[in-house]
Amino acid sequence: MASAELRAIRRRIRSVESTKKITRAMELIAASRIVKARERVHASRPYADKMIEVIRNVARASGDASDPLLERRDLTTMGVLVVTSDRGLAGAYNSSVLRRAERFMVEQRARGVELRLFAVGKKAQTYFAFRGYEIAESFLAVTDQPTYADARRIATALMTEYRSGAVDAVDVFFTVYRSALSYVPTRTEVLPVTPPVSDDENEGTAGSEVAVSYEFEPDPGVILGRLLPRYVESAIYGHLLESSASEHASRQRAMKAATDNAEELIKVLTRTANQARQAEITTEIAEIVGGAQALSAS
Repeated sequence: MASAELRAIRRRIRSVESTKKITRAMELIAASRIVKARERVHASRPYADKMIEVIRNVARASGDASDPLLERRDLTTMGVLVVTSDRGLAGAYNSSVLRRAERFMVEQRARGVELRLFAVGKKAQTYFAFRGYEIAESFLAVTDQPTYADARRIATALMTEYRSGAVDAVDVFFTVYRSALSYVPTRTEVLPVTPPVSDDENEGTAGSEVAVSYEFEPDPGVILGRLLPRYVESAIYGHLLESSASEHASRQRAMKAATDNAEELIKVLTRTANQARQAEITTEIAEIVGGAQALSAS
């Protein structure tokens, strides 16, 4: 009986060691991807900042020029884009943003607002489909290593919905990457586009530098119409990059915790195996001694 128990414990140890190798490998892969994802996040920010500056200047120069993407309408139907991963084993990364998005959607429905749901990542698709939500469109195989082409495809779908009047606004739920240990589920509005305002404009013109005058060719309104789609694309791209970095950071933490737990379990099982082996040896010795005593007595 003791021998069978010992064999079972040793099989369990081998199984846990095999799992530990997998979680350790996944931890290292996630760690290497975090570095690349973080670099891409930082590299994209100067472009986004410059885009905001250019749109601010063009919007100021265009005066009363209008564009469908700037039009703010009464809210009857809202588009909701939820960004998650395609794979699991990423800790609370997916569940945090999904729960926040669902709470918001329940609140909007209670106010009588219709919803059109767009899912980025298989986790969002399966989560909402299982709960009976109708998904207008899904975008898969995007968040692991997002490209600008992915962002353009998503942004084009959202802008088409907005221009056609199918939705009156679009909010995005994604995860902001702050550090390897900190990432926050966030909601932001991408449509209609609100022309960004400079700090000087927020605080008044006192103490600010003299505004620079630009000459535009073609008309500022035409330029603005061409820039706004690029602005939406760059915003979506930034959200995808932030979410990707957060996903890899969360997966690294989850796999490190799994590896640490496996190591602790191996220690416990090894100690149990040693105790079982000692008990087995003690039993064998007792049997030998008992047999010897029986022989000598006879």
